[in-house]
Amino acid sequence: MSRGETQQRTRARVLSAARSEFVEHGFRSARIDSIADRAEMTRGAVYSNFPGKLALYFSVLAADAAAEPLPLPPAVVSGLDDALGRIARGHLARLPLAVDERRSPDFLGGDLLPEVADDNGARAAMSQLVGLQAIVLGIAFESLHGRRVTRQRMVRVAEALLTVFAGARQLAHSAPGAVDAIRLAEVCGRLEMDPDDRWDPPHLPFVEPAERVDDEWVTPVGLDLLRRSVARPGTDGLVAVLGTARLAAIEEALRSTGALEPVLLVVVSSEPAELIPLVELQIAELARYLADGVPARYWPPMRIVTDRTGQLAASCGIVEVNERTEAAVRIQDRRIVARAAGPGACHAAAIAR
Repeated sequence: MSRGETQQRTRARVLSAARSEFVEHGFRSARIDSIADRAEMTRGAVYSNFPGKLALYFSVLAADAAAEPLPLPPAVVSGLDDALGRIARGHLARLPLAVDERRSPDFLGGDLLPEVADDNGARAAMSQLVGLQAIVLGIAFESLHGRRVTRQRMVRVAEALLTVFAGARQLAHSAPGAVDAIRLAEVCGRLEMDPDDRWDPPHLPFVEPAERVDDEWVTPVGLDLLRRSVARPGTDGLVAVLGTARLAAIEEALRSTGALEPVLLVVVSSEPAELIPLVELQIAELARYLADGVPARYWPPMRIVTDRTGQLAASCGIVEVNERTEAAVRIQDRRIVARAAGPGACHAAAIAR
């Protein structure tokens, strides 16, 4: 085997051992030494692949989420209430609703929110990830509802749905049997649009215009986490490079283009070993929500990829990345024709012509 194949096999052994340890003992009581023993490796070998127990936990959850097949999106739904009900039923079906339902796909996720709350970096990333989920779902609901992506939003509907899901998940783990899945799905199906939920474009004085450039565009290749297929950006469109603390800025890209142009979101981090698995986990969850209840033609025209090494960001001319990276480029005829960085970068690059 090549060195890369050997590393991949080693990581798989560690993940398998860690999963068994987390299932048996939970996150708090799990021990790295025990994981190393299960994997028949040294403690140092485990740490050479994962920086700590939290990173290992996120990686196990992300691997489980990636292994779970996505449902086939419905061909048609009767309206927003139907879509919301379908998403709710799909999510609730994955929760451990019995007293000791360890085979539930979501069983290991019971420790997720408490552990995220104890870690500053993970907490900041999770806040943005939930915002990203709400934005993408909201725009899909708007499209389903017959609205173009304008100032009238349905993001608050999505936020309410996600809030219900978070509460149901924690209750299912802490008080098994207390969640009435059928009644809760009915409640979710009755969520209504907030008429005050409007989009205020970032036409602010501090948003600098995009820099006009004419640079070579080396098309990056990555796995689109939404559709689980290879993401190959076309000759035109917008590429947004966002750190885990700035993910909600993608709304500027989707709103400013009117969701009529392809948008590629590249997620970067200065702590990729720990935070990128959390990103991949939450995007996998978003993909399941969409696939459960929204016909594919209503999904926003976007791709989401993660960039652990910084190579995708470098292809856009962005050399250094961190959690607050906010940059975007416009692609035209396979050339980078505009580049922006800082607050409002997605909007600035989106409107550059």
